[in-house]
Amino acid sequence: MDERTARMCLTAVVEPGHPVLADAVASFGAAQVWAGLLGAEGDLPIAERARRLRPGDLVERTRELRLRFVIPGDPDWPPGLADLAGCEPVNELSGSPLGLWVTGGGDLAPLAATSVAIVGSRASTAYGDTVSADLGAELSDAGRCVVSGGAYGIDAAAHRGCLAGRTPSICVLACGLDQPYPAGHRPLFERIAEHGVLVSELAPGEHPTRVRFLARNRLIAALAPGTVLVEAAARSGARNTVTWANVLGRVVMAVPGPVTSATSVTPHRLVREAEAVLVTGAQDVLEMLSPLGRANPRAPGERRATDELDADELRLFEAVPGRGSAPAGDLALRAGLTVPRCLALLDLLAERGFLAQNPQGEWQLPPRVAQRSR
Repeated sequence: MDERTARMCLTAVVEPGHPVLADAVASFGAAQVWAGLLGAEGDLPIAERARRLRPGDLVERTRELRLRFVIPGDPDWPPGLADLAGCEPVNELSGSPLGLWVTGGGDLAPLAATSVAIVGSRASTAYGDTVSADLGAELSDAGRCVVSGGAYGIDAAAHRGCLAGRTPSICVLACGLDQPYPAGHRPLFERIAEHGVLVSELAPGEHPTRVRFLARNRLIAALAPGTVLVEAAARSGARNTVTWANVLGRVVMAVPGPVTSATSVTPHRLVREAEAVLVTGAQDVLEMLSPLGRANPRAPGERRATDELDADELRLFEAVPGRGSAPAGDLALRAGLTVPRCLALLDLLAERGFLAQNPQGEWQLPPRVAQRSR
């Protein structure tokens, strides 16, 4: 049996996140480990499952569903998954996956290289959904792929936000790709697969369990260079993803929420205990994930019209009262300018819409400028 098929068979009969199996494959190769399972004596459950599996049927089923089974060494294999090998176990799970079933129009490895994981509560609030959708859309427009788990709540909001941007999304599932869970998100999964990818460590036909969700979380954390937690109660599965991200040395971020909300408990605690960096928007996330020393331009919404004024123009503009008006002579005195220089700049600022001259010949802010914060 070839290495790819052996990995596919092992993945189909052993629960994901099995560190002993991952170590054995790393040491002896998947084909030899598979042969050892088939020849094992006694009532070993894994060996019995291996003997019942028909490799040809599994390969054919994968082909019929138009799925790809990618393994380490393939161009589409994300290098970040290698960090799971030998890392500290979480909930007795560890080890890099032996292979992944993938479907969709995107390429997994390049998308993962520029990704951000957004996770949080299934029982999210309207605030959490809005923050997640905005983060997903703005990060997508900035060229970042959003990775999440396709669940109700924060996951779905983040995926939908990403779909509104220009970069595809990655959805990691805890079940077979032929019957994605939750079933109510099938239209969402289909939209993600148009240009992004659906990923699973589980063979076709497998259903989700609590342990499989926990194993899935390690993949989300390993795929993305950074993880953002939006909302999570004191006992939340999303907290498990953050734990994995910290174990893997990824950048961990958390969005603050109302102190009166139960879903703010975990993000606030992570920030307080220095397990996560507080972020309030996509610009903060991009800054955290940018190489050290790279300048981060101001977001368009943070720029002011007065940023384009030179020093003399700015002093003169700020000398104009917020309410009422003032003659040119008074403004020249306040701004420390000669009267001729002041008159020239006043005309220039008026042409550019920063100032206006009233019928009395005095200078004031136009109504639209007076309403802005100076």
